[in-house]
Amino acid sequence: MKKCLFLLIGLTCLNLSAQVKKEIFESFKLQERRDVSYYFPEDYSDEKTYPLIVVLDAEYLFDLVVANVKFQSKFDRMPEAIVVGVDQLKNDLRWEDCDYEEVSGLPTEKGKMFYEFLGTELIPYLATTYNIAPFKMFVGYDITANFGNYFLFKDQSFFNSYISISPVLATEMESRVPARLSELDQTIFYNLIVEKQPTDDRQRILQMNASINSITRESLHYFFDEYEKADHTSIAAYGISKAFDNVFSIYRPITPAEYKSDILTSEEPVYNYLENRYETIENLFGFEKPVELNDIMAIYAACLKKQDYESLKPLAELCKKQFPETMMGFYFEAEHYEFIGEPKKAFKTFEKAFQLEEIDFLTKDMALEKIDALKADFGY
Repeated sequence: MKKCLFLLIGLTCLNLSAQVKKEIFESFKLQERRDVSYYFPEDYSDEKTYPLIVVLDAEYLFDLVVANVKFQSKFDRMPEAIVVGVDQLKNDLRWEDCDYEEVSGLPTEKGKMFYEFLGTELIPYLATTYNIAPFKMFVGYDITANFGNYFLFKDQSFFNSYISISPVLATEMESRVPARLSELDQTIFYNLIVEKQPTDDRQRILQMNASINSITRESLHYFFDEYEKADHTSIAAYGISKAFDNVFSIYRPITPAEYKSDILTSEEPVYNYLENRYETIENLFGFEKPVELNDIMAIYAACLKKQDYESLKPLAELCKKQFPETMMGFYFEAEHYEFIGEPKKAFKTFEKAFQLEEIDFLTKDMALEKIDALKADFGY
């Protein structure tokens, strides 16, 4: 299984060039020409919108990010996304772009111009040229990871999600970032990824982690991942996949663990969990995701397990829209009537279900058994 997984990732990496475009971007703000790479999904469509992932240190982070996007979206573990990477290796541009004043901790003049380049030139260009969703992610490493934090300090954070890999922290950033995250009134995903080996900033990073961990704001989704065997170079490859798992967990189908820990233990109506989940996906990523059959079955099972028969009615209505050719919607509606003590309505609705196509575990024989049982009990 592991060999198959590694092979699939390898094939994904080999196929990157088919959707990658490189260009020289003329920046008015920087008064420079910058090398930029773009990745677009194979089936990019003007009918869809796509989250945007901005990657600094693109010479070595861009391909890692693109491989993860392709792999995870292939298995519906995240939405398809557009990735833009900015090269910074030549002439040590990364240190010029992302440098900060020692005393204030704020970007240098060049850093301010680079900030404007990203925020007022590169990203707006993509937003006007392609269908960019509201959800935007920043990925940086070392000094470029620290630079991403400056985008938190607008009235509204420019990015919804940050992947900060072993950051070299600017002055007082270990206290400024937690303070800002505690104030922001928007959904933020913040991933802090570090190696366990000693670095100059390790104690400050751990202090920042402790401060962020103490924030109780529901809109903040914070993840701290520490890797014992990684060093300051290999950490870049270690953490990206886990960070994507953290951020896009809500996009994936409901897992057995989630079913047990979240759905069965909730005191709210079972259907509310499904409704809230998909509303969150739409609000976060900017598009409506069709409800997974897996998720419908999880909610159906929970309705029966918790005897929440009222939730079967809205679930049935959803199934009629999502799977109109199948018996699922009418079958769930019929069970709703059966369980709440309306056998006549249940009988008629099971008859409607019987006339439609089978799906998953629901068969015509099951509908017929229900019909026969109601006939025997009530004489319909």
